[in-house]
Amino acid sequence: MMNKLHLSGLWSLVILVFALSSGCASLSPYSISEGELESHLQDAVRDYDRVQLKSGSPLSLSLDGADVTLGPDGRDVAVIDLKGQVALNAFLAKLPVDIALKIEGAPVYDSKEKAIYIRRIKLLESSVDAGFFKGDLAPITDNVMRVVAQMLETMPVYRLDEANTAQRLFGMVPMDIRVAPGRLEFVMAD
Repeated sequence: MMNKLHLSGLWSLVILVFALSSGCASLSPYSISEGELESHLQDAVRDYDRVQLKSGSPLSLSLDGADVTLGPDGRDVAVIDLKGQVALNAFLAKLPVDIALKIEGAPVYDSKEKAIYIRRIKLLESSVDAGFFKGDLAPITDNVMRVVAQMLETMPVYRLDEANTAQRLFGMVPMDIRVAPGRLEFVMAD
C-alpha cells in the first residue's frame, strides 16, 4: 500500500513537471485571484501587527479593507487600496487615526520561501482622518507608509500551502509568477 501511494505521488510529480516544461507559455496550471490576495493580505497585516505589539511597538495597524488590482493597464504591478486605522498607544491612551493609502508595487515570488511579496512600493494617494484633521498629514502618512512598506517587503502576501499536494509540488519545481489582469499566474522560471 505504501509503495502504491509513493508511486502514485511520484507519477503525479512526473506528470506535473512534464506539463510545466512542455514549452507552452500560456500554460498556467495555478493562479491566485485578487480576492485570495486581499484575504491573505488582511491576515498578514493582522499577524504583523500582533508581532509588532508583542515586541513593544507603540504603533498598531488594523485594516478595514484591502482592495487589490492586479495588472492594471497591462502593467506588471499590483495596486493596493488600504483602509484602516493606525493607533499610537501612549500614556495609557490609544490615539486612533483613520487612514487610506493607495500604493503600487511589484509582486515577486521567492522560490526559497515559496511565497509572494510586494516589492518596490510607491505611494500613489493617501488621506488621514484624525478627528481634528482631515486630509493628507505628511508626518503620519510617511510613518504609516514606512510601516506598510516594511511589512510588505518582509511578510508575504501569499504563501504556498505545503499541506496542499498541488501547491507543495509547485514548490518543488522552479517557478515564477506572471502578473495578468485580475490574477497572478505561476509559470516555469526561465
